[in-house]
Amino acid sequence: MPAPPAENVLSPSQLNALARSLLEDAFPVVVVEGELGNLSRPASGHLYFTLKDARAQVRCALFRSRSQGLRFQPREGLRVLARGRLTLYEARGDYQLILDSLEEAGEGALRRAFDELKAKLQAEGLFDDARKRPLPAYARRLGIITSPSGAAVRDVLSVLARRFPLVEADVLPVPVQGDAAAAQIRGMLERAAVSGRYDVLVLARGGGSLEDLWAFNDEALARAIAACEVPVVSAVGHETDFTLADFAADLRAPTPSVAAELVVPNAVDVGTRVRGLQQRLGALHLQRMRDRMQRADRASLRLQALAPQARLSALGERQLQALRRLHSAWQARDAALRARLRHADAVLRATRPERRLAVLRERLAALGPRPQAAVARRLQADTLRLRGLARSLQAVSPLATVARGYAILQHDDGRVVRGTGDVAPGDRLSARVGDGKLRLRVEPGDS
Repeated sequence: MPAPPAENVLSPSQLNALARSLLEDAFPVVVVEGELGNLSRPASGHLYFTLKDARAQVRCALFRSRSQGLRFQPREGLRVLARGRLTLYEARGDYQLILDSLEEAGEGALRRAFDELKAKLQAEGLFDDARKRPLPAYARRLGIITSPSGAAVRDVLSVLARRFPLVEADVLPVPVQGDAAAAQIRGMLERAAVSGRYDVLVLARGGGSLEDLWAFNDEALARAIAACEVPVVSAVGHETDFTLADFAADLRAPTPSVAAELVVPNAVDVGTRVRGLQQRLGALHLQRMRDRMQRADRASLRLQALAPQARLSALGERQLQALRRLHSAWQARDAALRARLRHADAVLRATRPERRLAVLRERLAALGPRPQAAVARRLQADTLRLRGLARSLQAVSPLATVARGYAILQHDDGRVVRGTGDVAPGDRLSARVGDGKLRLRVEPGDS
């Protein structure tokens, strides 16, 4: 075979330089998704690895200036998105990617976005327990924001019907998955809160992947839940699933069925509590009646101890003494007035002031009736006071009670009969009524 012209013969370095130029011109920027393998981070801080799938792999390099800004920890087997320039390392002839950025792919990226948004909202205090409100003990109406065709709504309605059939539950239909789901859920939540119809709102959805539940990780939805004036219960996914709606809600339930159990009481427990309250009310009423009866008994004993007859006698004596003092005072006043008149008459007779005679006669005529009027007023006031005292005595007198139709039973020796246990068949009793006494005998069977 003839030798090629000298100008067509390439050295390895020339060949690699030409290949590098062709690669970089043909592929200025590429994005490759694959699985990390052969991960190496030498002391230089650069990151070397391969991106592979089931049938091929490509070598990659992420230099220190780029690797320091990574928001995740690269590890073997992690699926990533790599963005960079395709080139060829001339010294070894290795085909490789020089990367500008590296990020997690699929659910890993979603998880990182979830963690970042959660940290942001938590720093704002959106998830603080202090701003969360307790659920009402007995909710009358529930708004269940969920898909009307999902299993979650059937579970919630079944538990509500079993535990507390009195509650009214409205299903507020929304999509729970997809790009438009978050906005529609938020709109339904805000309309339900403004309506003033519901005591509690429940966000319900069955389980799924992080991507399936992503509508409940929407930032605007989380803020709407936190600002909602009606208590919100989040029941999204299974027990191990957590969304931002769970953290923003006033209460997080691990499943929709558990949410239904949390928002309504158990009818059996309510019935037991009502019966217990009825028993307590009856016991309190009985105790209060006993207390009132004891107070009446003590009042009766005090009345007997006060001996109203003795008090009446004492008041009568006080009345007589008051009348005597009044009569004495009247006589003294009358004598004084008469003495003054006699003195005046003597003065007049001694001086004979003819020109003052008419004036003195008029004064005498005016002073004459005043003592009697004063005595009359005093007697009238004392009489009114005595009548008041008599009415007070009459009010506390057992005789007044008898006059109203009651009777006082007594043995012959004066002992008062207070109950059936104080008498025996054949006993002789006297019954004091309003106008006298009756003689009685206890017959067998009366007690």
